[in-house]
Amino acid sequence: MDPWTEVEAMTFDIKHKPLKRFFDIVFSALVLIIGAPIFLIIAITIRLQSKGKAFYTHKRIGRAGKPFHCYKFRTMYMDADARHRALLESDTSLAEEWERTRKLKNDPRVTSLGAFLRKTSLDELPQFWNVLKGDLSVVGPRPVVYEEIVKYFGSKAAKILSFRPGITCIWQVSGRSDIDYSKRIELDEKYVDNYSILLDLLLIVKTVPSMIFSKGAY
Repeated sequence: MDPWTEVEAMTFDIKHKPLKRFFDIVFSALVLIIGAPIFLIIAITIRLQSKGKAFYTHKRIGRAGKPFHCYKFRTMYMDADARHRALLESDTSLAEEWERTRKLKNDPRVTSLGAFLRKTSLDELPQFWNVLKGDLSVVGPRPVVYEEIVKYFGSKAAKILSFRPGITCIWQVSGRSDIDYSKRIELDEKYVDNYSILLDLLLIVKTVPSMIFSKGAY
C-alpha cells in the first residue's frame, strides 16, 4: 500500500474549535494586510537574486489527512530537488542527518537570501494565506508530507492530524530543527493533549524571540 492510500484509510477524531478558527481568521487577515509591503519587498528581492518564482508551493497533509498546497517564499535554487538527490546519494553523513531531522544544516540548495529568510522564519509568512483559507491554523502541529506520516508517526498520526496543522508549534519555540524527529512528534502530541487558547497565545508570544535569535533555524 502506498503512503497516500495508508493515510486516506485512517480514521480521525476531528477537533472543531470555533474560537480558535475565529482567532485564526482575524490574526491572519491582519498579518496579510499590515505585512503586504514586507511581502512585496521580499518577493522582489528573491526574483532579483536568483532565477525563478518568488513563491514556492509544496503538497502537505492537513487536518484529517487532506492534502493542501502550503505556500512559502522560495529559499532554494530552482534545481533544488536534483541537488538534494545527488547530495544524499553521495554523502552518507548527510543522508543520516536528513533521516534523523528531515533537515540539512549546511544545505547548498539554499540561496544566501533564502538562508536569512529561513533563520528568521520570514519564508513562512505566505502561510498566513493558508490560515485564512482554512488549510492551517496559526498554532498547531507543523504540516508534513505523506511519507513522514507513514514512516514516523505510526499510531499517533490520527491524534495529531485531528487538529489543523500550524505555522508555529511547541517544538518551533523549543529548538526548532535541532530537535530530532521523534521528539517533535512527542511535542506535537503534547500540544493536542493540552490545547487551549491561552497555550496558543503563549506559543505565539514565544515565537517572536525564536524568530529574532534564530536558534535551531536552518
